[in-house]
Amino acid sequence: MRTVIIGGKGHVGTYLTPRLVEAGHEVLCITRGQREPYLSHAAWKHVQQIQLDRAAEEAAGAFGARVRDLKPDIVIDMICFTLASAQQLVEALRGQVQHFLHCGTMWVHGPSAQVPTTETQPRKPFGEYGIQKAAIEAYLLREARASGFPATALHPGHIVGPGWAPLNPAGHFNPQVFAQIARGEDLILPNLGQETVHHVHADDVAQSFMQAIAHWSCAVGESFHVVSPQALSLRGYAEAMYAWFGQPARLAFAPWDEWRKGVTAQEAAATWDHIAHSPNGSIAKAERLLEYRPRYSSLSAAQESVTRLISDGVITV
Repeated sequence: MRTVIIGGKGHVGTYLTPRLVEAGHEVLCITRGQREPYLSHAAWKHVQQIQLDRAAEEAAGAFGARVRDLKPDIVIDMICFTLASAQQLVEALRGQVQHFLHCGTMWVHGPSAQVPTTETQPRKPFGEYGIQKAAIEAYLLREARASGFPATALHPGHIVGPGWAPLNPAGHFNPQVFAQIARGEDLILPNLGQETVHHVHADDVAQSFMQAIAHWSCAVGESFHVVSPQALSLRGYAEAMYAWFGQPARLAFAPWDEWRKGVTAQEAAATWDHIAHSPNGSIAKAERLLEYRPRYSSLSAAQESVTRLISDGVITV
């Protein structure tokens, strides 16, 4: 298969692109050329690199045609964030590809209602990112069912892996929260720490894309959650990390309006976004139809990332 991956050097692409090569795909990676993959792999020597500025090409109305002219059998879009962007690509690829895979997000759901959340639950997104991603999902699935466009949407949770800071137990991305925990210091959580977060290792997301390709007949026209087997409460996450560092948990709690005054505005905004969503996704559909089998729990994925941060000197324990 001749496979084009758009944004193939990012968090998931670091793992997905080598998987594609190892599976025998002829891989073309569209990138702005500003990033190296997080992990080295011999497979990258067999990947054709194509440097394109998506935003500029889309503004000129040319991006979809540029992808089509590569004559792909499969297109994997890791970096589509607006409905207009998706529409331009679909119109150019209509009737030209065997499979189109879109990387979505659990944010299409908005706040959790019945948990674990299934793919059939109504979409109530909030915030521009979630609203646009939900609109893209609806558009792709409508095109698949109405006109036969072979689209699949895969919705990761909080993607983690070596080389970047995972979402921490306070609901934001400051890695020094892990340093506090490692030293056995007090950690204050918002509210009662019962809101949830749902991580997934980048390699498990990559696995889900490979499984969707392998199970084409079950994947086309469908969306799937690709997260770890279980979500974590902030409190449970913090307690587990204290134990991992060999420390007793030293947790305190504060109402939201009080808690947010003790962190930066950026950290407060990130935490609010995460606890307002409190994702808790079911993977039963992906397990059943795609044979998706995540290797990492939420904790093991986060701990692998933290281990790398310690070895890189980002976290001092």
